[in-house]
Amino acid sequence: MACGFRRAIACQLSRVLNLPPENLITSISAVPISQKEEVADFQLSVDSLLEKDNDHSRPDIQVQAKRLAEKLRCDTVVSEISTGQRTVNFKINRELLTKTVLQQVIEDGSKYGLKSELFSGLPQKKIVVEFSSPNVAKKFHVGHLRSTIIGNFIANLKEALGHQVIRINYLGDWGMQFGLLGTGFQLFGYEEKLQSNPLQHLFEVYVQVNKEAADDKSVAKAAQEFFQRLELGDVQALSLWQKFRDLSIEEYIRVYKRLGVYFDEYSGESFYREKSQEVLKLLESKGLLLKTIKGTAVVDLSGNGDPSSICTVMRSDGTSLYATRDLAAAIDRMDKHNFDTMIYVTDKGQEKHFQQVFQMLKIMGYDWAERCQHVPFGVVQGMKTRRGDVTFLEDVLNEIQLRMLQNMASIKTTKELKNPQETAERVGLAALIIQDFKGLLLSDYKFSWDRVFQSRGDTGVFLQYTHARLHSLEETFGCGYLNDFNTACLQEPQSVSILQHLLRFDEVLYKSSQDFQPRHIVSYLLTLSHLAAVAHKTLQIKDSPPEVAGARLHLFKAVRSVLANGMKLLGITPMEFRSCCPGWSAMV
Repeated sequence: MACGFRRAIACQLSRVLNLPPENLITSISAVPISQKEEVADFQLSVDSLLEKDNDHSRPDIQVQAKRLAEKLRCDTVVSEISTGQRTVNFKINRELLTKTVLQQVIEDGSKYGLKSELFSGLPQKKIVVEFSSPNVAKKFHVGHLRSTIIGNFIANLKEALGHQVIRINYLGDWGMQFGLLGTGFQLFGYEEKLQSNPLQHLFEVYVQVNKEAADDKSVAKAAQEFFQRLELGDVQALSLWQKFRDLSIEEYIRVYKRLGVYFDEYSGESFYREKSQEVLKLLESKGLLLKTIKGTAVVDLSGNGDPSSICTVMRSDGTSLYATRDLAAAIDRMDKHNFDTMIYVTDKGQEKHFQQVFQMLKIMGYDWAERCQHVPFGVVQGMKTRRGDVTFLEDVLNEIQLRMLQNMASIKTTKELKNPQETAERVGLAALIIQDFKGLLLSDYKFSWDRVFQSRGDTGVFLQYTHARLHSLEETFGCGYLNDFNTACLQEPQSVSILQHLLRFDEVLYKSSQDFQPRHIVSYLLTLSHLAAVAHKTLQIKDSPPEVAGARLHLFKAVRSVLANGMKLLGITPMEFRSCCPGWSAMV
């Protein structure tokens, strides 16, 4: 994309360099606003160009850049050509830049940036994304929040790019914890409490039985026996387990609705309790299954007994383990979906687990194991509510709503909102998501409520306020001005900076699609919002001549459209309430 300018430059370069335009596209980039020289809209990286050239006798890069620039000519698209540090720079005809960018944003709508030549030729794939994956019979823990919002972002982006995406929630609904919970409920559970507040009661039971099992070996043994009964299909044990599962999923669906997240498939470890036995038989038939002195079954991935490469796949009592069920699930998904890529989104503590699972699939003869990918993320530290340490996501969502309502209560116009609770939660969720997505996913970070809810600076609150304010401009002035516009009215530095930034959206999407890092999009949207706030101070619509007002309104509408597109990819619902954006122009 970049509105076809990148391809026009590539076509001229291809004639000089005798290379296909397609080979040059990725070497041409829109110049970031923060590093912008006055003359440049695009730049060609001569380093990148030489990497594609097999001639190893490279002369000085700067000399090469100068020679190349001298061979190029300005045309109807490019008005100036110059050289920078190891680059050739291109300035686009200003009126053409203005008209083309604004038309492209409005015409493409939600697809702006996604039709780019950067994505042309990429095959459409079937992609499975497994994310969130909370543990049944436990309330939705904040530890699953990052998996949920990161997985949702990846699925949104891949879907926007035209891939067929299957969103799977692989519930932790099987395993030894159900032996503990089943035993615990028989010892400490109350049916009345289970019905009135199911997950809170199950959580309390689980905590209590863990303490008992640590002190009393008979409780630990009873828990093992209960899980064995589950694995063998005992009707009474399965009935209690099914009750725990059903109550949990009801609760999760309610929480996901608040987050604006959905799934195509609710799966779980329980689906594979029988198929995991087939996996064990297959491992044994291939001579990969080894029995230990303790009676457990392991796979030695090193082949030489390296303890760090030993993966346990069966307990001494014959019951399955997490790794065994993950192997069965992967095989089943390939049979069912025939995916091109499968992405697992979990914390970095599971990196070794997935390395072992993928390696076992490979030595079992499944070459498609190479299509499986783990996207790890770091830990959030210090997330607390006013009541103390946070355990459950719902506490965080309630805290978000409460704090935003208090912030909004100081604003006189808040009473105009039809649903202040919903507005508060949406703005608060944007704040939480932007805080989480600003850095590298793999990094741990310290959570700060004060930083999350700042309306000034680089926050989700600022993004929401920007979108709402721009939407109110359209509501106030749109009827009379949004028909046609004169490009000559948008040549101020503030207008040009916005147009140049809009050029870069496809590159940012491309970068995030390559490394799954949402921070590229977050940084882009925050810069766009700051540029819009600065422009709003100087580019008045009210009391301006109709031609000027119309052009400026088109510019702000384009900003709002791209801002909304980016926010939706991140999993944020853009707000459109005028009353939630006081003092917006002062937030830069």
